[in-house]
Amino acid sequence: MSEIYNFSAGPAMLPVPVMEQAREELLDWHSTGMSVMEMSHRSKEYLSVATQAEADLRGLLEIPDNYHVLFLQGGATSQFAMVPHNLLRGKTGADYINTGAWSKKAIKEARRYCDVNVAADSDDTNYSTIPDRAEWHLDDNAAYVHYTPNETIGGVEFHSIPDTGDVPLVADMSSTLLSRPLDVARYGVIYAGAQKNIGPAGLTVVIVRDDLVGETLDFTPTMFDYKAHADNGSMLNTPPTFAWYLAGLVFKWIADQGGLVAMAEINRRKSRRLYDAIDASAFYASPVDAACRSWMNVPFILANDGLDGDFLAQAKSAGLLNLKGHRSVGGMRASIYNAMPEKGVDALISFMAEFERTHG
Repeated sequence: MSEIYNFSAGPAMLPVPVMEQAREELLDWHSTGMSVMEMSHRSKEYLSVATQAEADLRGLLEIPDNYHVLFLQGGATSQFAMVPHNLLRGKTGADYINTGAWSKKAIKEARRYCDVNVAADSDDTNYSTIPDRAEWHLDDNAAYVHYTPNETIGGVEFHSIPDTGDVPLVADMSSTLLSRPLDVARYGVIYAGAQKNIGPAGLTVVIVRDDLVGETLDFTPTMFDYKAHADNGSMLNTPPTFAWYLAGLVFKWIADQGGLVAMAEINRRKSRRLYDAIDASAFYASPVDAACRSWMNVPFILANDGLDGDFLAQAKSAGLLNLKGHRSVGGMRASIYNAMPEKGVDALISFMAEFERTHG
């Protein structure tokens, strides 16, 4: 296992110590005679798992007391609808920043429920840049401002939090949450699918400010109401219990690494080394503007795309898996989330150098 490195954008690799602990506890969690997968979500044993996971996440992110933390299902895609259902609050429109594929999906869904003002759009650069904040055209009467801090497919990332004044800021942080410290108090809502830095697929974390809970559209389904989930401790229905448990193990693993400050330094080093290798080569290139390159998802292209197939086949033989770029953009993509060790990035860089030597 230590010689295989999974660069998948999601579901992504999990920390080996987390999987080892889950393996040890799989059949008998803490001498209960049951697997976590078999426990009632309302049992005292499982409630201890859920409560500790939330406490650990709050500790890592220093989440203020006036925020709910919800562990939900449906992925970030459900949040594309849940956000307007919960945050319009008597208003008819919202601002969205379009920086790529996931922003576009959020915009398309929101248009089913409100007037969407695309306040900034990087389509004209093929989503290789982030629109400058000074050029945004925000609506003073918008219910909220939505953006995607890190575009998993295109590999562009905001490196600062945009100021939206008193208008609640909403962020799809599926591919960046827990990769570094975060000032949660700057946001109205943060949501993230788990399958990048949090845990396995099937779980979605939502962090929502108290004053944004409790006023939904008249036709909002109960399962789309943040208040209903908050009032029931994220157990309005049977939650994804095993994914929640694994997320809790990941939270403890991050703390053991030194917390989010330490994770940020590791992630900064990993991405810098990979980008430096790409930029130093005439054989590889990054399609993303250097000022907004993602720490988490590194797309790159070969000068001769006719070699893409050979690159992927030889990379797989070398134990470097899932480097194919998203079907909508092609090329390569290395997703280097928290669980990707630095030696995995170094192995990729060494392989790239050797492939260039033999094919350049």
